Amino acid sequence: MITIAEKKAEKTKKAKNIDKRLIPEFNIGMIGHVDHGKTTLTETFTGKWTDTHSEEIKRGISIRLGYADATIYKCPKCKGTSAYSTTDKCIKCFSQCEPVRTISFVDAPGHETLMATVLSGSSLMDGALLLVSASEDCPQPQTSEHLSAIGISGIEKIIIVQTKIDTVSKEKALENYKQIKEFVKGTIAENAPIIPISARQNVNMDVLIETIETVMKTPKRDPTKMPKFLIARSFDINMPGTMISNLGGGVLGGSLMQGQLKVGDEIEIKPGLKIKDKYETVRTKITGLQKAGKNMKEIEPGGLIGVSTALDPYLTKSDSLSGSIASHAGKLPDISQNIRLKTSLLKQIVVASESTGASNIKTGDMLMLTLGTMRTTGSVSSGRSEEIDVSLKSPLCVDKGDRIAISKLFSGRWRLIGYGEIT
Repeated sequence: MITIAEKKAEKTKKAKNIDKRLIPEFNIGMIGHVDHGKTTLTETFTGKWTDTHSEEIKRGISIRLGYADATIYKCPKCKGTSAYSTTDKCIKCFSQCEPVRTISFVDAPGHETLMATVLSGSSLMDGALLLVSASEDCPQPQTSEHLSAIGISGIEKIIIVQTKIDTVSKEKALENYKQIKEFVKGTIAENAPIIPISARQNVNMDVLIETIETVMKTPKRDPTKMPKFLIARSFDINMPGTMISNLGGGVLGGSLMQGQLKVGDEIEIKPGLKIKDKYETVRTKITGLQKAGKNMKEIEPGGLIGVSTALDPYLTKSDSLSGSIASHAGKLPDISQNIRLKTSLLKQIVVASESTGASNIKTGDMLMLTLGTMRTTGSVSSGRSEEIDVSLKSPLCVDKGDRIAISKLFSGRWRLIGYGEIT
């Protein structure tokens, strides 16, 4: 009979023997206008269709952020572009391929009403693929808005993917390419490579993978930095009827942006839980870590991470801690109900599928603010030309210099208008 101690020892042994090349180390965002092929390309890379929510299946669009991992392999015999794939057997010469690294894809929704979800998702991205369909004129409304979003988030590693080239003539594809080049002039993506592909027909996928390997190198991570874990999900994993002795603690899902977390670490979560009219910081202990379906003793940035805790699972059910930040106990700044922002507004915003000049922010305006995975609304208590004071409906855990995306209501919908930095 296997004892509990023996089970723990076996888990520890497996965790130590994990090939790090099979563990996600870089997050790539899939962004672009609705129906330009983000979810299809994600499936081609990973084999996973990320639209799993019932409403997503019913409507045929992405609503929530989707996540999927893919390992990039390189054939030791083939040369150049054809050496790269996402299968461990070379599709050219059938040789056994070597894993290079594993990346995670964050599939963002393209519909105009879901821009807030895109802004939250961009905070989890190290790089981005901007998808532009060759079958439509460029730019489409959310092509522009998504490019603004990743610019605000500070994402610099960008590849433009011209999709659906199998559905248009050569002349149409070339005209679309010229439109893309004109569109990105003067933007953060001006010098980004443009790769024409057909995900359905597997055309140029090897070129795209090689470009990802060239443009999107995994940065050096500093494990001594203060951990910053953005919580995108929180839930109770226990099934109804589970015996009390077998109950597991609450689980947090999200992405580690910097630093390192280990099993046994004492952590705090802010803003934490809302109790009546106040938010209370939550403190707990990490009891388990999971990444790419593997149990680990410690984790570094990259990929979607599951953090098991000693919390009462009642406190984490129904995403009650979603939007909070976790770090080592005592390391996070205080939460703030009132903040001051130095603003930088976009010259043009998208309203009713058309671009219009961005208006200034005035005293009394209602704004939606997005910081990491946290969204809240606030009223401008003092609006000046380049600086505003905002009274928040829900508090934020902010530090000086943090960048916050700013959205404003136009025709009943929130539209991205710029960003602000905490002063």
